[in-house]
Amino acid sequence: MPNFSERKTSLAERLQYETLNSDFQTHRYHETFKDNLLGIFQDLESKIITFLKNELGMFKKILKKENLPSLVKDFNENRCRIKEAALDLTLYFLKEMKQDEAANTLEDDLIFIHQLKCSLKKKYQCVFEGIAKQGDSTLLNNIYTNLYITQGCSEQVNTEHEVRQIEVTTRHQESQEIQVECTKIFEAPEQEKQIRTVLTKGVAGIGKSVSVQKFVLDWAEEEKNQDISFIFPLPFRELNLKEKDTKSLMDLITQFFPETKRLNITRGNNFKVLFILDGLDECRLPLSFEGNETLSDVSSPASLDVLLTNLIKGNLLPSALIWITTRPAAASKIPPDCIDRVTEIRGFNDAQKEEYFRKRFTDENLGNKIIDHVKKSKSLFIMCHIPVFCWISATVLQNILEEKRNNDLKSNQAYDSSKTLQESNTEDTPKTLTQMYTHFLRFQIMQSSQKYDGEYIPDVSWDKDTIFSLGKLAFHQLEKNNVIFYDTDLESCGIDIYKASVYSGMCTQIFKEETGITVDTMYCFVHLSIQEFIAALYAHLFLDKSKKSVFVQDSTEQEKNETMNDLLKTAVDKALESDNGHLDLFLRFLLGLSLQSNRLLLRGLLMQEDCNDQSKKEIVQYIKQKFEANLSPERSINLFYCLNELNDQTLVKDIQTHLSKGSLSSVDLSPAQWSALAFVLLTSEEELEEFELQKFRKSDDCLIRLSAVIKTSKRALLNDCNLTDKSCSALATVLGSDTNLKELNMNNNNLQDTGVKLLCSGLKNIQCKLEMLRLSNCSITEEGYKALASALRSNPSHLIELDLTGNDPGKSGVKQLNDLLQDKNCQLKTVSFLGPDADEACQYVTGIVGKNPLLLRELNLSKHELGDTRVNQITALLQDKHCKLNTLMLNNNCITAEGCVALTSAFNLNPSNLTELDLSGNKLLNTGIEKICPLLENAQCRLQKLKLSDCSITEEGYKTLTSSLKSNSNLIELDLTGNDPGPSGVEGLIDLQRGESCKLKTIRFLKSLAAEEACKHLTEVLGTNPLVLKELDLSEAKLGDLDGEKLSALLMDTHSKVEKMKLNNCELTDKSCQVLATVLSSKTILKEMNLNNSRLLDSGVKEICEGLKNPMCELKILKLSDCSITEEGYKALASALRSNPSHLIELDLTGNDPGQSGVKELSDLLQDPNCQLKTLRFLGPDAEEACKYLNEVLHIKNLLLLRELNLSEHELGDTRVNQISALLQDKHCTLNTLM
Repeated sequence: MPNFSERKTSLAERLQYETLNSDFQTHRYHETFKDNLLGIFQDLESKIITFLKNELGMFKKILKKENLPSLVKDFNENRCRIKEAALDLTLYFLKEMKQDEAANTLEDDLIFIHQLKCSLKKKYQCVFEGIAKQGDSTLLNNIYTNLYITQGCSEQVNTEHEVRQIEVTTRHQESQEIQVECTKIFEAPEQEKQIRTVLTKGVAGIGKSVSVQKFVLDWAEEEKNQDISFIFPLPFRELNLKEKDTKSLMDLITQFFPETKRLNITRGNNFKVLFILDGLDECRLPLSFEGNETLSDVSSPASLDVLLTNLIKGNLLPSALIWITTRPAAASKIPPDCIDRVTEIRGFNDAQKEEYFRKRFTDENLGNKIIDHVKKSKSLFIMCHIPVFCWISATVLQNILEEKRNNDLKSNQAYDSSKTLQESNTEDTPKTLTQMYTHFLRFQIMQSSQKYDGEYIPDVSWDKDTIFSLGKLAFHQLEKNNVIFYDTDLESCGIDIYKASVYSGMCTQIFKEETGITVDTMYCFVHLSIQEFIAALYAHLFLDKSKKSVFVQDSTEQEKNETMNDLLKTAVDKALESDNGHLDLFLRFLLGLSLQSNRLLLRGLLMQEDCNDQSKKEIVQYIKQKFEANLSPERSINLFYCLNELNDQTLVKDIQTHLSKGSLSSVDLSPAQWSALAFVLLTSEEELEEFELQKFRKSDDCLIRLSAVIKTSKRALLNDCNLTDKSCSALATVLGSDTNLKELNMNNNNLQDTGVKLLCSGLKNIQCKLEMLRLSNCSITEEGYKALASALRSNPSHLIELDLTGNDPGKSGVKQLNDLLQDKNCQLKTVSFLGPDADEACQYVTGIVGKNPLLLRELNLSKHELGDTRVNQITALLQDKHCKLNTLMLNNNCITAEGCVALTSAFNLNPSNLTELDLSGNKLLNTGIEKICPLLENAQCRLQKLKLSDCSITEEGYKTLTSSLKSNSNLIELDLTGNDPGPSGVEGLIDLQRGESCKLKTIRFLKSLAAEEACKHLTEVLGTNPLVLKELDLSEAKLGDLDGEKLSALLMDTHSKVEKMKLNNCELTDKSCQVLATVLSSKTILKEMNLNNSRLLDSGVKEICEGLKNPMCELKILKLSDCSITEEGYKALASALRSNPSHLIELDLTGNDPGQSGVKELSDLLQDPNCQLKTLRFLGPDAEEACKYLNEVLHIKNLLLLRELNLSEHELGDTRVNQISALLQDKHCTLNTLM
């Protein structure tokens, strides 16, 4: 046997040994560890320092923004506790060092921003097309296609039904719009002002929320807009659930985005923050921008409404960007001054519609068939502008085709793949909206009940209670214009909120349940049109169940038993009462569901008998009668869509017949036919590029009836159509709507100021995008111009061309609009006031004077050699009523009678402004005056001053002027200086001036002021205007030197007709003689001058002689008796007459002293054959008689030349001696010896 005791002892010993050995080893290890501890920590320190250095180096690069996205991504992808610890250490020590900015920036980039991006990426990376969250999700980036987004204007609001908007929008040409990329909505290089707030509008289902989703996802994935630090999407449907909360803005952000807890969003200017407020149309907050308190502190608590209004207004976080999305009708909730840019999501254009269907179906043949069908139905193809409707159409048509294919296969029928959808399934293919939506509902219910297996099933298992409850919700919320519903809304319709998920799950593509960021639940229909269809279905169900109309649910028992036609008529009336047409589509569905063809698809759900042929005729007739009322074009057009749903085309076919015959202009149309015409034009396959009213009827009524057609056209030609201000009211509505109209021609219509003011109410609307407006010859005056200027200041961003030719701008009209051109915000490039010829003239004149003549009241073109050609050109400008010249100066412009004809014609056409016309210095002649005179006779002529100096006018011209001024003239001043009035020209005008009825106050004949003063003075002295005198008798007048100068100026003037002037016994001096010499040296008609008894002396005579010797002197008689002239004076006279011997025929020097040679000097002159002097008088009468006697007795030729006279032996007697003594005592007798 084994000795177990020995083995046991050995085991114990061994165990004891091993224990001792283990203790030894442990002791030895600890000794070694102690010995190596220094080295371990040195290595550890090195590794930690290296790690921290690397991390700190990365942090430094992040703070310097070097390759920031890559570094942040790398940090977070390799995130671990040790890296987080390093970050915590760095943040701790930075804050200890008081480097808060660096610490905060690092924390923002590596924690807050990254975590927010991760959260948003997770939330937004998937999309559910048209279905609720129960469906299969798809990555957004895999299916997203850029939508067509255009730039709008900051007050653009459309209150029409959205389906109607789509029907209009589908006609817009993309080339006319400014396209905006979704990722660049805050970029506007064309404008200086920074864009803070963007409002993006679009109808339901057009892609607003998907665009938001894509924008956020691109940011979260660091693809786009990385200059934005934080994006906070805050859908209104989720904000509604916090309506009663009181929070600060920071608390609100933290509640929706917990990742941002501890974030100080207001720190410095470090952050660029974007708030996205999606779904303004779903907002149930009042948004009281005017009534709410002002709030600027992000940490101060306030109601949600106060927070949002202050955020949008810029009181809270003024540097933050705001992006608001909305359906069009709700856009007006935001004040225009809070919006910097408006964009509009336009959905799919025609090419994108086809692209969608081709992408949707891998079977190309199937896709082509569906596209063909949709394009053959105008209303369906229009609706496919909305992406959601494309999805509905694709769903329905795919199911119909596959159902038909399966049935054909099971019937062993050969499926002809070349057949079109219409050919293969004519009966069941939807052609109207009601048919499409009925098929859609049917297929969705069949799918949800899992009874659809590809076979044709005539009846569907309907859950009536569910559909009735959903219908009640849809109808009552439609009446309130609500598209988002909450628990309370469901409860009010008898829907158990705990069963809401069942409703949503059962019809995932009809009714949606959504959970927000804060885990609150909201509900909605996939699209507004589905809500409207379900609401219409509910109206039929309610009638079937209660025998009452949904519009009179509170009626008594006695009011029961309403028929379907009663319901339909009430619905028609209700829809027509709506201003914005929110029941239009509901009415289409309601009428469509009354047809047997549609009700068959709902067999088992609708038990009410369909309306028979008579009932259908009754409701059709009822609708047609509504056209007789004064309906808006939009409501009228919807009634035609309603008739289309009832398969009635009679009115439309009638109009199409008239159109094809071209007989519309000669046919009297009823109101219904007018509406049918508008409908036909609007639903025509041809694009309405241009609308020309003359093709239809030239009247206000026609325009108003077809205003909806104008709204869809690019150009509206309404010229020469007898339109009045009545049309302007309708056009204002068109301009103030979402219209395609770019050019409006209203030329030659009597709109007047009232019409223009109405038109301006549309022009000033920010929604107006008109680029060209033509208002030529529209009887517009100053008030209309002011209204236009005001409207274009209100909305300066679109109109680039304005034509106002042929109107009357008054005093300030042109300036009002011209000032507008200087406004840097105004896009107006061309304002046409003038026709082509006048415009050319305006440019020519502007080139001369450097200013726009339309803005001038005085135009001076003097001394430019215009000639008649240029004058004729300029008259095109002058005759235009936009030319408001009061004064026109055309002196010395080489104008002749031909130019006068053009000027007169121009001013007769535009006579009411010109008050002063200067034509001086032009060779007009009498013929020119004859051409001007009709202007003076024009009763409308306001001319007050007319200057015609130096115009070569003679007596005949003066007579013509006198005759014209007698007729009817406002002239108060006439200048005729420098002309030749002839013998009677002046007298005629002066006589005219004396008349009591004559307005002429001043007639200027004399060129110089001195002559004027002389004339005035002489008139006072003589009591007669000297200009009408041929003899001027100033004998014994004390004129003095100055008066002599003035007198000479008068006599030298061509208007002076003085031939004989008496200045004897006047106090004339040498200086006076200088003046008279000047007169004699000038071209005058003076023939006789009497200076007798004036102490001229020799010096004075010498001055006069300067005039006598001048060839211009034509004086014939000069009387210088008793002027104290001596021998020197006689010599001077003799010399002067030798120089100019051809005129003077009589010289009287009696009473002067000729000295020794004076008489001889002059007597010798008589022997000169060139001298015309016939009479030289030296002696008085008695002396002259004695001299004559002696000459006869003694036969002496000139007694005065003798020095010795012998009368001896002549029987003189006392009488003769007395006579001879008169001779002897005269100083001209120089006898030395008398015998």
